[in-house]
Amino acid sequence: MELKKSDFYFDLPQELIAQDPLEDRSASRLLHLDKLTGEVSHHIFKEVPGFLKPGDCLVLNNTKVIPARLLGQRESGGHVEVLLLSRKESDVWETLVKPGKKCKPGTRLSFGDGLLKAEVLETLEDGNRKIRFFYDGIWEEVLDRLGEMPLPPYITHKLKDKNRYQTVYAKYEGSAAAPTAGLHFTKELLAQIESQGIKIVYVTLHVGLGTFRPVKEENVLDHHMHSEWYQVSPEAAQTINETKASGGRVICVGTTSCRTIESAAGEDGKVMAGSGDTQIFIYPGYRFKVLDGLITNFHLPESTLVMLVSALAGREHVLAAYQEAIKERYRFFSFGDAMIII
Repeated sequence: MELKKSDFYFDLPQELIAQDPLEDRSASRLLHLDKLTGEVSHHIFKEVPGFLKPGDCLVLNNTKVIPARLLGQRESGGHVEVLLLSRKESDVWETLVKPGKKCKPGTRLSFGDGLLKAEVLETLEDGNRKIRFFYDGIWEEVLDRLGEMPLPPYITHKLKDKNRYQTVYAKYEGSAAAPTAGLHFTKELLAQIESQGIKIVYVTLHVGLGTFRPVKEENVLDHHMHSEWYQVSPEAAQTINETKASGGRVICVGTTSCRTIESAAGEDGKVMAGSGDTQIFIYPGYRFKVLDGLITNFHLPESTLVMLVSALAGREHVLAAYQEAIKERYRFFSFGDAMIII
């Protein structure tokens, strides 16, 4: 069966794209979509615990966004913007550079009045650049001083507080984008969920900018998924497997947590501890090995994320729920409202 990109199109009014996070993380709205019947109901995010049962397991992605956007100059003159994509060795990174044409191998760059310097080592086949950085002191501290959060292209405002593009449980640095479904949780809400007898486990997937890469091919199956690094600890794997064995549900917070556990699971549905790179692409027809439910934000039309959600609840149900969300003026994308599919 052919899956067409246009099958996942919907018309989104520009003004529904959230530009700023809410003051209170858990005050976002929450749309509940019944994955079997397609019925929807409207709630506030604080009501999430009411959808969970003792014995369930909530899976969160504890990656931390690095302030990966560096603005500087070429030593020969002219502005340059460097986006850190992934670390290759200690001070060597794969990056996205603008303007790329002027940054050939050997080009030297400077950021923050020379606090951080860099040299372009090579041009990779997809046009990205490998860059080596030079600095005094601790890399994370230098980056924290000079770097900006690499917000998605549809957010045009500058973020006042860097921490609002981090989850409250962000731990391991390495993402170029936040796992945004997790932005709605507060420490209090997580404590409340645990007190109800629901297990919380953390996995790590470093979110790449490929998340925002549009699907260009009309035939969805021709789309090439970007690669992202993930890790599942022995404790997380054991808790998820015990939950399934005892009849509990595994509910992922965000498409990144979902892709992590589905990548780490064998055909028997057992999650294996370990780390690696995943290019898993989940679209309708995919049979979930572990996941029972998903908490997620509202995604871009024709995106791989809308396809993933449609694999769980059915394309017709998802698009109808999105139409309802548009009618009810829900806020969309990274700083927007959430939905729970269960």
